[in-house]
Amino acid sequence: MVQTIPKLSGDSFLLKKGELLKVIDPEGKQVSDMMVINSADAKEKLSSGKTLDYEKSLLITKGNFLWSNRSNKMLEIIEDTNGRNDFLLAPCDRKTFKHFYGMEEYHPSCMENLSKSLEPYGVSKDEIPTAFNIFMNVVFDESGSLKVITPTTKPGDHVIFRAEMDLIIALTACSAKDSNGGTFKPIQYELISEVNA
Repeated sequence: MVQTIPKLSGDSFLLKKGELLKVIDPEGKQVSDMMVINSADAKEKLSSGKTLDYEKSLLITKGNFLWSNRSNKMLEIIEDTNGRNDFLLAPCDRKTFKHFYGMEEYHPSCMENLSKSLEPYGVSKDEIPTAFNIFMNVVFDESGSLKVITPTTKPGDHVIFRAEMDLIIALTACSAKDSNGGTFKPIQYELISEVNA
């Protein structure tokens, strides 16, 4: 059954080894931050550095694995209809919005939504590393300068992951305006057993 994460919010759930997770952009041009944690030991979690190291690429897509801080495979990307994701930039928070947008007022953030979603599993805000930013379009030039531009996803674009271990997953419908082409939209996900895949 497809679940919907409303705009500016997040959700979490358990994913068993061998199960598939399908993350869908139902309306297009919307990013989803994903955090991945070993459900048997929350100290083992998603690692941007290890993933970029082992996969030898800044652009993680179909055929790549997401790795943990202990150099274990956590997820395999088995389908990616868009092909553009980011693993460089950290989840947005209140200070991010103040720095980039000059915002002083409250605004939901991916860090807040990841923290709320992971709290029931005993994971604190300070334990959340860089998220895998599904559908996020980050470009860089020869000097190394980074820029976030509008996602290239069309309505219905999706990424399918296969779990390599039992996992806690947290997903957001990203709250940073520039990451989503200036608007905020929902994200959907579906858990699929391999038997039904």
